[in-house]
Amino acid sequence: MDALKDRDPAHIGAYTLLARLGAGGMGQVYLARSPGGRLVAIKVIRDEITDHPEALARFRREVETVRAVRSAYTANLIDASLDAAPYWLATEYVSGPTLSGAVGERGALPAETCRGVLAALAEGLAAVHAHGVTHRDLKPQNVILAAQGPQLIDFGIARGAGQTALTEAGFAPGTPGFAAPEVLLRNEVGPAADVFALGATLAYAATGRAPFGMGEPAGVSYRAVHEPIDLVGVEPELAALVEACVAKDPAVRPELGEVIARCGVRAALVEDPFYAGFAQLAEAVPQTPPGGHAGAAALPTPPSHPPPGAHELPTAGAAYGYGYTPTQVNGPTPVTDRRRVAPWMVAVAAGVAVSVGVAFVLLPDDDKDGGSAAGVTKSPSTSSSAAASNGAPAYAADKIDRTQWVSDTGACQLPPEERAGNGFMGSVSDAANPDAVSETLPLDGKVRIGFRDKNATEDAEPYYVTISVKPPHDIDPSTGKPVEGLLVDNVRVGYTSKPIDLYSGSAPGDWKYVTYPDDFKSWARAEPSPAIPVTNDPGDWTVQFHHIRTPDDYSSVFCLGFTVK
Repeated sequence: MDALKDRDPAHIGAYTLLARLGAGGMGQVYLARSPGGRLVAIKVIRDEITDHPEALARFRREVETVRAVRSAYTANLIDASLDAAPYWLATEYVSGPTLSGAVGERGALPAETCRGVLAALAEGLAAVHAHGVTHRDLKPQNVILAAQGPQLIDFGIARGAGQTALTEAGFAPGTPGFAAPEVLLRNEVGPAADVFALGATLAYAATGRAPFGMGEPAGVSYRAVHEPIDLVGVEPELAALVEACVAKDPAVRPELGEVIARCGVRAALVEDPFYAGFAQLAEAVPQTPPGGHAGAAALPTPPSHPPPGAHELPTAGAAYGYGYTPTQVNGPTPVTDRRRVAPWMVAVAAGVAVSVGVAFVLLPDDDKDGGSAAGVTKSPSTSSSAAASNGAPAYAADKIDRTQWVSDTGACQLPPEERAGNGFMGSVSDAANPDAVSETLPLDGKVRIGFRDKNATEDAEPYYVTISVKPPHDIDPSTGKPVEGLLVDNVRVGYTSKPIDLYSGSAPGDWKYVTYPDDFKSWARAEPSPAIPVTNDPGDWTVQFHHIRTPDDYSSVFCLGFTVK
């Protein structure tokens, strides 16, 4: 979670705001405290879309859905304001990591823990379905592993029986890799589609891998419709149950009661030592706003009882109905000189050179998984590409890219779409003092980004690399800064450099460097626009290296980042 900004209100209704939990396409989510001291999550719909009938109808429907679905498996509605702007809803603040965050931190769950989680989620879905509602977006980011058991969250696109689907142009319900084939092909949403999503979610829990691989949403969706789910290494009986849940034909998927019975649970999930260990992933939450906040002096006295553990919110705004957001949330950032760029060190499996002020990555020399996932290139020096025969692409077109680098973990929350060669290296440093061994204050606000292949050979085929640098928030093109009063997570590719052949230069393994913002442009509009200064948007910036074949065909190979304070 992030500290409140000066422009944030001190109160929403009767609730005292404590921190920011996240933001998304519909608005901002805050952690707040009720007059009696109860922690709540408040979603405030954006002023810009209150006049959009479809968006407002979706928000109103979410309120009614959460109001109707009251069970031990959901975050219950506490309050809402729907009569006039600002429109908002307040739900229980559930403590605990999401399933996505827990797997990212601890790895795949043991088979017995998976059975307990699967049975609990099936029971929770049955309770939701009993209210005549289908969730429509069950996935690891929308499951909180609370101390009392898993909780279902985010009913932003949930749908009751007989309700008309509310979709925007180009919007498909659900999330690729977890949406059922009938949803993707025909927008047929029913209880069986939730069972499919449940099976895909448990496949992720049991393997730690995306159930239908990574890559472009269209490719992931194609595999969900036509190819088997990834269950390599899963205990056979559990794998058979998951396979039944994700059957391509919804008519042959098991009922939720059968799923529960086949799990064969013999003890409470909260007694499982592995599950109980997730409580350690919680972090403290603020009980009062930061002292510098405009409304701090008028705040009520905080409650005397100890605060519950923090909600990790690996999906930040998504946890409360905003769609996708990062799988980690930064802690409050101390107020410092905003001109400082603080690079962070990142390690990918092995091989890290550590120096404060320089981020440096070397991919591992050995291939521990013994093979390649779908869409993964084993080595750039042996892969063919259109660029190799047709020359360097001119640029990388803008596209959806939800990868985010997070300073708290020093890593990106999503894996790369393609594997680079074993010797692929990258670096991020202060352009004014690239060899510094301590933090420095960049006088010009520029960042030097480099890459090389330390194992390059003289006969290597061309392998073109473009680098994208993404601010943490969506940028208003008219100002070059985030929209005033609203911080929306950036889900585009950002600003990209001219493609460069990895193997060009006087020697095959030479470093290649570009400088941000000088060598970067945005191709989101008809005419390219220059990159913004890093000081325009303080926070965690994402740097990705992409293997590019044509302007519209490129895949990320790994990710770094830096923090602007």
